[in-house]
Amino acid sequence: MSTSPHIHPSAIVDEGARLGPGTRVWHFVHVCGGAEIGAGCSLGQNVFVGNRVRIGDGVRIQNNVSVYDNVTIEDDVFCGPSMVFTNVFNPRAAVSRKDEYRDTLVRHGATLGANCTIVCGVTIGRFAFVGAGAVVTRHVPDFALVTGVPARLSGWMSRHGEKLDLPLSGNASARCPATGETYKLVDGVLGVAP
Repeated sequence: MSTSPHIHPSAIVDEGARLGPGTRVWHFVHVCGGAEIGAGCSLGQNVFVGNRVRIGDGVRIQNNVSVYDNVTIEDDVFCGPSMVFTNVFNPRAAVSRKDEYRDTLVRHGATLGANCTIVCGVTIGRFAFVGAGAVVTRHVPDFALVTGVPARLSGWMSRHGEKLDLPLSGNASARCPATGETYKLVDGVLGVAP
């Protein structure tokens, strides 16, 4: 991995922004001065990153995504093309609500599909998978597959990104079809079997 970030000449990285080694900042990106971005990330064309944003290592943010203030993205998260974050729950053009921003947390390994919307104030669980076009209005559990408008639980995903053959609730176990790793569903909560 390169020791310094690669910043395309058309990108704007404001003074004070911190970018980790090997991070790539592509065409027409704007990173605000208070942002912290980890190592080995990729910010696609036309990405915006606000001041009060923390992004971990190995994050992939595809084209046309705006990561607004009060969003925290942990390691190895995938943000699909044109997906949307918000930070104000009830915006009005004539009413300033900058003191009402709600925190959004995207946990390690999650995937946010193309054109999905994450309404502020929620946590997206570890290795969760938000389907393309879904609108998330509440917390998403670890390993959950959520789809639709509003987003609802529609299945479970492995760390590898494969759908698991499990019921939506109850107790059961399944293996990842790609890796063979075993997952256990206990009272509607999914985890990796020891």
